[in-house]
Order: sequence, then structure tokens, then C-alpha cells
Amino acid sequence: MLDLEKSSPLAFSLTLKDGRKIETVGDTANYLSALTEEQRERVHWKTAILMLNNAMKEARYLTTATVNLRSALLYDRLIDPQGS
Repeated sequence: MLDLEKSSPLAFSLTLKDGRKIETVGDTANYLSALTEEQRERVHWKTAILMLNNAMKEARYLTTATVNLRSALLYDRLIDPQGS
């Protein structure tokens, strides 16, 4: 797999309850950068951030990063369990 760029697609897209979609590495980075400090301190968000950072260094971790992002969104009830 090639190095990841902002336009690189995630392993699968995620649709938030408010209708926004997270489909690329750039979408993910933008979403994570908009988290509050309180959110960033939660373990599930720390894990999602760490795994995205790992994927940026080693593209083969992108699926794991996407799964971790989905889990964090689920924990905060920002996506539907069946629909993303």
C-alpha cells in the first residue's frame, strides 16, 4: 500500500447521525482535530488518534485505525450501530 495522503480513503466510510460522512484520512484528521480537550482525554479517542498516527506512518494499519474510529464514534453514540 502506498503512503497515505489526506485524500486517501478509509477502509470503509462512516456516516454520523447528523448526516456528515467521514470517508478519507483528511476527513478523519479534521474530525479528530475538532474534538474538545475533554474528548481527547477519553481512552477511546486516545486510541483512535494513536491508530490514525500509526496508519500515517504505516499504511497497513489503516483498517485498524478505521475500526478504532468507528468504535470511538459508537461509544459516544455519534453513529448508529447498524448503519455505519
